[in-house]
Amino acid sequence: MRLTNKVALITGAGNGIGQATAQKFAREGARLALADLNFEKVARVAEEIAAAGTDTMALRADVARLADMNVVVAHVLEAWGRVDVLVNNAGITRDATLKNMTEEHFDEVIAVNLKGVYNSTHAVLPAMLAQGGGVILNASSIVGLYGNFGQTNYAATKFGVIGMTKTWAKELGRKGIRANAVCPGFIGTDMVRGMPEKVIAEITSRVPEGRLGTPEEVANVYAFLASDEATYVNGAVIEVSGGVTL
Repeated sequence: MRLTNKVALITGAGNGIGQATAQKFAREGARLALADLNFEKVARVAEEIAAAGTDTMALRADVARLADMNVVVAHVLEAWGRVDVLVNNAGITRDATLKNMTEEHFDEVIAVNLKGVYNSTHAVLPAMLAQGGGVILNASSIVGLYGNFGQTNYAATKFGVIGMTKTWAKELGRKGIRANAVCPGFIGTDMVRGMPEKVIAEITSRVPEGRLGTPEEVANVYAFLASDEATYVNGAVIEVSGGVTL
């Protein structure tokens, strides 16, 4: 198991890619701290994983609040004494064209998707520096590489996440801390599955593989990057998109 004895903190772990990543990391031997704004959902995920024998805790947290993330990290350190892997997965959408986008919706997405990544990483960094190493994994998107109609706010955050990832790779690499970003394409989460069938058909027609990705396929990439198999992968931006951007 590639993550044996590692402690991983995953934000937005109550469903979708976050949940799949938690399940994958559990199978790879990690101890798990699962954070989400929806405590009911993340507690259910944690209970299922713990029932299979993995040390797991569920924590309610709003990643947009630095104070929340400081409390989360304090709980993890009290329980297990370290944080080896941070997966900044939490994210939201508030889509609209530029003309119709409200300031409130712009600010909400920036607060969670961009500042939330800063907050979570800022909170775990002292522990990673003290222990002499760690892995920071940030959820970007193909939208953060190429933009997307109706997603000014979302695209801005995902572009920004890539910039932070590359900056942290440069700043922290010599301290034993790696930072990488993953850019999922169209993944079959509940949010995507809830779209009209016509829209899903149009999306899949653009993917060379002819299908949506699965949360598990993204989780597999996170597991590799979190492991010691990826010790020379730093500052990378990896697409998991089925080739949709070709």
